[in-house]
Amino acid sequence: MARGDGEQAAGRASPLPARLLAWSGGALVGAAWLSAGLFGTYIVFHYAGAILAGTPEQWNANLPGLFAPRIPASTAGIAVHFAAGGILLLLGPVQLLGRVRRRWPALHRWTGRLYACCALAAGLGGLAFIVSAGTIGGPAMNVGFGLYGLLITLAAAETWRHARARRLPGRLERHRAWAIRLFALAIGSWLYRMDYGFWFLATDGAGHMQDFSGWFDQIMDFAFYVPNLLLAEVFIRARAAVQRPTLQLGGALLLVLAAAFIALATFEFARLYWIPGIVARLA
Repeated sequence: MARGDGEQAAGRASPLPARLLAWSGGALVGAAWLSAGLFGTYIVFHYAGAILAGTPEQWNANLPGLFAPRIPASTAGIAVHFAAGGILLLLGPVQLLGRVRRRWPALHRWTGRLYACCALAAGLGGLAFIVSAGTIGGPAMNVGFGLYGLLITLAAAETWRHARARRLPGRLERHRAWAIRLFALAIGSWLYRMDYGFWFLATDGAGHMQDFSGWFDQIMDFAFYVPNLLLAEVFIRARAAVQRPTLQLGGALLLVLAAAFIALATFEFARLYWIPGIVARLA
């Protein structure tokens, strides 16, 4: 029996809680892939389109201070961050698909190298921007976004390190755990915008200030990636807890709720912002 057939047979023989956890994880990855793909396309059209149109100052429409012609290092850093981040959003779900790993291991390895390099570039590019120009939100945003950049850099390095040592006992499982953490971090910039969008729809921007120093802004300095990491840790531990079906069922429920939230958010944001923004650039 081939290795892929053996894994499929093992999957069919798995207890129901383990299968539900795997299915809910697949649903979350699928919803995130669709949403991130649309958002990544919008980002490319919005930011790259502004450069092609000769109006790079449009970068500052949603988050002031991104385009700073007097500080070329910060502009270069954020440009690298956006370019690498767009690739991360598109490649991340591919790296988590077990079928791709089994059928095309070489593709998984090479796209994984590209993914890790882009994650390093995104993390270091964002850090370069913060060091050279600082963020509009001041110290709280500097710390929150700086920690985010450091965590992405760490997760990318650990994912690569354990992949290279995959033949050693336990290292392949560590590689997959770090890859899940990296994916959870990589979708942070996308969730940051969606969280703000929902908050504005629900509260008309309560706690938000134009300089991003409001109480809600300071919460969001960390809330766009810390919950993602916590959810990733729940999934990692539930997947390994074969003797704890309650934990696996609880993890599956959390993943289903997250997938439903992403699906709803994707529909609303694609309808209101992303698709109109793409169409406007094409017009």
